[in-house]
Amino acid sequence: MNSGFYIREFTENDYPGMILLWESLDLGGTHRGDDLQIINRTVKMGGQLLLLIEKSSGSIVGTSWLTVDCRRTYLHHFGINADYQGKGLAKKLLDASLKLAKTFGMQIKLEVHKDNIKALGLYTKAGFTYLGDYHTYIIRDISLI
Repeated sequence: MNSGFYIREFTENDYPGMILLWESLDLGGTHRGDDLQIINRTVKMGGQLLLLIEKSSGSIVGTSWLTVDCRRTYLHHFGINADYQGKGLAKKLLDASLKLAKTFGMQIKLEVHKDNIKALGLYTKAGFTYLGDYHTYIIRDISLI
């Protein structure tokens, strides 16, 4: 069923199409600091950005961004184009992401919205466990520091 798709590493030429996907899924975009410079920096630091590609069109239909901080691998910007959801593609992309993360040799952590039932099911089936009642905070605009 998934033979019409493959997974490959991100290249700079993918950025415009990838940002459109992220924005359509509310995963990120330049307004959240997800610019090409940041992506390249995280890859240079040992992370990886995987793309799920539809073979027939060459379209980016999914992404999985793994970053590292030398203690943990973080999985984020994981998503599948809404038109392709429910076809087992998220599992295919997650399996590839976890296989890659294992080579990094560190714990893997992610954040998922509490109401994203599909993602919660996917992640718990893959072995992720809930950390408890943690709240996540961020300062996006570093000029405020």
